[in-house]
Amino acid sequence: MTDEIFHLTPLDVRRYEFGRVMRGYDPERVDQFREQVADELERLTRLNQELEQKARSFHDQLKSFRERDKALNEALVSAQQLRAEMRDQSERESQLVLREAQAQAEGIVAGAQADIRRAEDELAAIDRFRRNYLTQLRVFVERQLAEINAAEAAPTIQRTRGE
Repeated sequence: MTDEIFHLTPLDVRRYEFGRVMRGYDPERVDQFREQVADELERLTRLNQELEQKARSFHDQLKSFRERDKALNEALVSAQQLRAEMRDQSERESQLVLREAQAQAEGIVAGAQADIRRAEDELAAIDRFRRNYLTQLRVFVERQLAEINAAEAAPTIQRTRGE
C-alpha cells in the first residue's frame, strides 16, 4: 500500500477492533500495543507537520531571498548603468566647460590684441603729433631766431647809418 491510498491515523488505531478468537492474542497486551502505536503515530504526525511547516517556511524564505537577490542584482546593474551615465555626462560637461574656457580665453586674447593695436595706433598718433609739434616748434624757433637776428642786425644798420 502507498501513502496515497492508505492513511492510518492515531484515531484509526485506537478505534480498530480486533475480532476475538480462541487461543488468540492477549487483549490487554494488544490494547497496550495499539495505544503505543497510536501515541507514536501522533508523535510522528506532529513531527511531520512541524517539518512540513519548517519546509514551507524555508521555501518561503528561499523565495524571499531569491527575490531580494534578484532585486539586489537589478539594483547593482542599475547602479552600474547610472555610474556609466554619470561618467559620460560628467565627461560631456567637462568638455563643454573646457570649450567654454577656450572660447573665453580666445576672446580675452583677441581683446588684448585689439587693445595692443589700439595702443599702438594711439602711440603712433602721439608720435605723429609730437613730430608735428616739434616741426612747428622748430619752425617757430627758427622764425624767432630769424627775427632776433634781423632785429640785432637792424639796429646795427641804423646805427651805422646814423653815426
